[in-house]
Amino acid sequence: MGGELRFDGKVAIITGAGGGLGRSYALLFGSRGAKVVVNDLGGDAKGEGKSSSAADKVVDEIRSAGGTAVANYDSVENGANIVQTALDNFGRVDILVNNAGILRDRSFARTSDTDWDLVYRVHLRGAFMVTRAAFPVMRQQKYGRIIMTASTSGIYGNFGQANYSAAKLGLLGLSNTVAIEGYKYNIHCNTIAPVGGTRLTEGLLPPEVFEALKPELVAPLVAWLSHEDCEDNGGLYGAGGGWYGKYRWEHTKGSVCQSSHGDIVSPEQVRDNWEKIIDFTGSVHPASSQENSALLIGALQEISEKSEVKANPTSSPSASLTGPLSAVGVTLGPTSYTYDHKHLILYALGSGVSTKDENSLQFLYENSENFSPHPTFGVVVSQSSLMSGGGIWSKIQNWSVDFTKLLHGEMYIENIKPLPTNATLSTEMKVVDVLDKGSGAVLIAESLTKDESGDPVSRTQWSLFLVGEGNFGGPRKSTKSVPLLDPPKRKPDVTDEFKTNIDQAALYRLNGDNNPLHIDPLFAAMGGFSQPILHGLCFYGISARIILKHFCNDDVKLFKAMKARFAKTVIPGQTLVVDMWKEGSRIFFTCTIKETNQACLTGGFVDIVETASVNTSASTSMQLASGSVFHEISQRVASTPGAAEKVKAIFLWNINKNKTPAAQWTLDLKNGPGSVYEGTPINGEKPSVTLTLEDDDMVALVTGKLNAQKAFMSGKLKVSGNVMLTQKLQPFLKPQAKM
Repeated sequence: MGGELRFDGKVAIITGAGGGLGRSYALLFGSRGAKVVVNDLGGDAKGEGKSSSAADKVVDEIRSAGGTAVANYDSVENGANIVQTALDNFGRVDILVNNAGILRDRSFARTSDTDWDLVYRVHLRGAFMVTRAAFPVMRQQKYGRIIMTASTSGIYGNFGQANYSAAKLGLLGLSNTVAIEGYKYNIHCNTIAPVGGTRLTEGLLPPEVFEALKPELVAPLVAWLSHEDCEDNGGLYGAGGGWYGKYRWEHTKGSVCQSSHGDIVSPEQVRDNWEKIIDFTGSVHPASSQENSALLIGALQEISEKSEVKANPTSSPSASLTGPLSAVGVTLGPTSYTYDHKHLILYALGSGVSTKDENSLQFLYENSENFSPHPTFGVVVSQSSLMSGGGIWSKIQNWSVDFTKLLHGEMYIENIKPLPTNATLSTEMKVVDVLDKGSGAVLIAESLTKDESGDPVSRTQWSLFLVGEGNFGGPRKSTKSVPLLDPPKRKPDVTDEFKTNIDQAALYRLNGDNNPLHIDPLFAAMGGFSQPILHGLCFYGISARIILKHFCNDDVKLFKAMKARFAKTVIPGQTLVVDMWKEGSRIFFTCTIKETNQACLTGGFVDIVETASVNTSASTSMQLASGSVFHEISQRVASTPGAAEKVKAIFLWNINKNKTPAAQWTLDLKNGPGSVYEGTPINGEKPSVTLTLEDDDMVALVTGKLNAQKAFMSGKLKVSGNVMLTQKLQPFLKPQAKM
């Protein structure tokens, strides 16, 4: 993970640093090489009085330990003076921690104007004044890290703290906006909601709790969020007693009460739909106002579908947005794609299938008994929807895209059911997110393809990088993107090579990707390439072909999903080296160009359906005592209707044998009716909870011979993720003699 986090050469301003949390921050920054401005007015907890002693003591502590620090005694309302102290002494400002605060607790009915105004002036106005003074300095430097201090009182409310709660939640709103506006200048702003034993909480907390909540246990979070290596921006984090977590917004899917555009909604309609409005089943977690707007766009489209009127994109909330963010929520379709055996054979040839292969007729001869589409043929269908006739781009009204700067970043395909050997398929596509990567924008589009009976057959996710379209203030990360996965840190289980043909690109382009970059030397030269390059989806398909051969015995029904990142270009005629690692039902892989030793596909994985005939090594799971445990859990899930709807979580067990990884099992109580299978979660999903323990301890746990709480406290059972969800496992793990 790297070495010690240092702040050498950085200048940090800490307000309210004369004691408590602020003092802990100042001491930590000072010990890690930062030059620290210790600000403290020296007043009491109610904001009354003034003294220089508090700040001076902390400065002396830092200097005594070999650090560099100066004191500032201004009120945070004089923010410009505080920042000027940093500039006069150190010449720059890199870090600002807005920590100063007071309390004037009163019940709401007894809160005076003075109680309200003083708390507002110190917390919210004070943070604004110091941040406003520091922001232009950071902007000129193209660097800055800002921390705002909120509180759970602001998030949830608290009796007797109407003034404090309002100011603290106001700081969160201020922080989120500074994060958006500062991002293009490499200024990150995050918010913490700490719980620490300080003068503000002394007397409010029991003595033993007060002692456990040492301010020093909050400081590490502030230090990490303030470090140049931390890329998080616009987040809200909790800390206390050595625990750290992140908050996010959640709201219900709600209910559309309007039958068609223009209809009036009555209070009675809201009342009659109230249970749907407040139902958190399938809740959503928007990470920005743009994502929230996209949800509203979806609701408007639902109204249009009800009234059988096509939604007018220019009348949607996204129409008021310009640039990349205007694309979020844009939909296309359904579009149709008709194919027959010729299309399938052409794609198979372009993706590396050869008549020399053992099962080549399965993909190259239409009269073969097992004739079937290559498992990644679905990308051709989806790409037709993405590009033909302007595709999804024709629906984006307020963002003009330069296609010469378009690069394919990542690709995910999920096979829901086998494709027919000839059909007319329909595909719907939607832009689910647009990310700001600084040097460019990443558009994430998802498609769902259905067969002629309306059943879903495949799902894809495209990540497309547009060079030069960044710095628009959008989110940097997405909760919608299927994540990439690093391979295990051991030698590959299988390695195979494929030498591409000099005409590989000329052949693959006949699948519908007619970009001249892959065939015309002059056009390739304009793009900076010495010769035409191979399609990324071509060596993506070749990698799939190799994995299908080694781990699925060429049975396409066992090939469920695939994800990878395009890292380097490939020249036709170069040799591809595919390294593969098998863990449960997941195959991790990388694809490297042999001639240059550069990886062209990274972060890749393929999820398969495991059968005894396709395992490349003998499965150890049934040799383990816990194998029968998971068989019993599977039966309990099957006999518990509605289990998945109640739990909505995925559990992953790492089973060890003598401290060596031996097996992995997944209990999926999130998708469908619920299932238990060997391996990690399929479709790129992350487990909600991961439990790690020895094989024998798993058996002892389920048979009642080992207490789960004692196992956890002793270290026999390790749990990561949402620990509270483990309580929902009880119906499936309760002891039974037959186990």
